[in-house]
Amino acid sequence: MRLIFAGTPPFAVDALNALHAAGHDIALVLTQPDRPAGRGMNLLPSATATAALKLGLRVEKPPTLKNADVQAMLKSAGAEAMIVAAYGLILPQAVLDIPQRGCLNIHGSLLPRWRGAAPVQRAIEAGDTATGIAIMQMDAGLDTGDILLEKQLPIARDETSTTLFAKLTVLGASAIIEALAKLPTLISRPQPIEGMTYAKKIEKSEGKIDFSLPADAIERKLRAFDPFPGCEATLSEGGDRSTLKIWRAAVVKNPETAAPGTIVALTPQSLHVTCGIDLLSIQSVQKPGGKRMAITDYLRRNAHVNLKVGDVLT
Repeated sequence: MRLIFAGTPPFAVDALNALHAAGHDIALVLTQPDRPAGRGMNLLPSATATAALKLGLRVEKPPTLKNADVQAMLKSAGAEAMIVAAYGLILPQAVLDIPQRGCLNIHGSLLPRWRGAAPVQRAIEAGDTATGIAIMQMDAGLDTGDILLEKQLPIARDETSTTLFAKLTVLGASAIIEALAKLPTLISRPQPIEGMTYAKKIEKSEGKIDFSLPADAIERKLRAFDPFPGCEATLSEGGDRSTLKIWRAAVVKNPETAAPGTIVALTPQSLHVTCGIDLLSIQSVQKPGGKRMAITDYLRRNAHVNLKVGDVLT
């Protein structure tokens, strides 16, 4: 089938490679413009652009799809369908109407749960036990189109956004290949109204840990926000008073009544902090400018900080 592919982050790359390997004629790849990245903040192409160029595909990076010249370019591609995977730009109705078979979105949740920009992170943060891939016939709404195909995936107890994205990337690639193979006979179904949730974009400010929350809610957030934006706290009483990123922790059931954020147990191997309910046993941390390390290594290498029971993380 002759296709236009629209995607930007690594999530889209497996689908692009799978479509190419399956013999589909990818006439055009759309991706977002190059963005500054790295220490030097140099302009770098998206993961999708890099992958497409390796395959010898035509790549275009329009900042908007509302431009008449861009829409004319899309029409000239003569595509039967457009495949969209985390593209990041709104498709106006004029673009949705261009391909003969419309635009199909590879969405990282089981719709209507977690419509929006961050379905993977919000599913982990909320404590969902399952998620999946929905192949959706796009319409003008935000992830409101009819469902063509769904594939479910369990969320492991120790799942992070990094690991779940990796699994969904593979699942999304296989799902879109299956959907295109079955497209003439697939029967679309409207999304139910019941169970709809919205996965808002992850903001860096959300990474500040609120120790008044239950320990299990904080532990889920640590995993949901790994790798971006990460979760951080500051030593506000004693110690080095610096910001500390906390990457991993375990929940310890405990009726401790000290103020949230208080260090209530400290050994060379463990650091326990009170929360609104129960304790967090911190397992992995990172100092500013440093690398992630196990809490045992952090405590050994930073003995000069003189952490003690009663110090507070905020």
